[in-house]
Amino acid sequence: MSASATQTAHWGEHSHWTWQGFRCHWRVLGPGHGPAIVLLHGFGASSAHWRRLAPLLASRDFQVYALDLIGFGDSDQPRWNRQRPLDNRLWGRQTVAFLREVVGRPAVLVGNSLGGLTALTAAVLCPELVQALVAAPLPDPALLRPVPKRRSPIQRQLERRLIPLVMRLLPLELLLFLIIRTPLLRSGLQGAYRKPVHDDRELLQLIAKPARRRTAAQALRAMSIGMALRPRGATAPELLNLLAGRRSLLLLWGSEDRFVPVSIGVDLARRYPWIHLDVIDQSGHCPHDETTETFLSGMLLWLDRNLGESSPAETGQRR
Repeated sequence: MSASATQTAHWGEHSHWTWQGFRCHWRVLGPGHGPAIVLLHGFGASSAHWRRLAPLLASRDFQVYALDLIGFGDSDQPRWNRQRPLDNRLWGRQTVAFLREVVGRPAVLVGNSLGGLTALTAAVLCPELVQALVAAPLPDPALLRPVPKRRSPIQRQLERRLIPLVMRLLPLELLLFLIIRTPLLRSGLQGAYRKPVHDDRELLQLIAKPARRRTAAQALRAMSIGMALRPRGATAPELLNLLAGRRSLLLLWGSEDRFVPVSIGVDLARRYPWIHLDVIDQSGHCPHDETTETFLSGMLLWLDRNLGESSPAETGQRR
C-alpha cells in the first residue's frame, strides 16, 4: 500500500500504555527494524494530526511512533492536582518513560508547537535517549517575556492561590461547548494554516473529538493552571541553556505562522549556534500537515548532516 493511501487520521496500529496511573494512547507504523522516530502533537491536537507525515516516514523504513500527551487525544484527561501539575515537565517525563518502556531505544523526537516544547524538555531530562530534536515551531511566552529570576515569596504564594481560583471560575465547559458546535473551531483552525481548511472535515473532526469528552474541560483547566505556574527552570529559555548543544536542534518554522512569529526562531538561531532554523515558505503553524513534503525533505537532510551514517535519514534511504 502506498504512503498516500494510508494518509488518514486513523493511521498506524493503536495501543494504550499505563504510566503513573494515566492511561496513554499511542500508535506505531513502519518496520520494526527501522530507526525510531517519535512524533509529539501540538496543543489541542493528537497523534492523529501526524496523518500525512507518519506514512511518508514509514515508507522510508522508519519505525514511527506517535504519543497522545496526557490531557489530549485518547489519553486520560485529568483534573488539576497541585502535587502533579499538568505542564511540559509532566509531558517531558511521559515522553522519556515512553522511550524507555515502549520504544525501548533512543529515538529522534519531532514535536509540533507544544510537542516541540515537550520534546525539548524530554531531551534535557534524558539526553541519552534522544538522538536528535526537531521542533516545529518552538512556542513559549517566556521566549518573548522571560520569567524574572527572582520573585518574592508573597508574589509566588499569591500566584499559586489566585491562578487556580480564576481558572475554576472561568466557564470552560461552556467555552468548549461553543467552540466545537459553532464556526469558532473552524476559525481557530484557519488561524493555524495558511491554506483554506474549511473543506478538511477530517481535520475538524480530529480536533473536535477529544474536546467532546466529558473530561476535556477539567484537563484544559489543569493544563492552563500548570503552565501558568511553571517554575522558571521549565521555560524554553532555561531548557535551551541546559541543553547547551548536548543535542542537535532543528527548528522548522512556517513563514506565515500567525501564532508563533518566525522572528522568534530567527532570534533563537542567532543566539544559539547549535540551533538550525529552516523557514518553510507558504506555511502556517502546522507545517508538518500543511506542507508535508517540504517539511519531510528539510528534516531528512538535516538528520543526515547531523547524525552521519547512523542517522535515520541515511538508514531510511537504503532500500
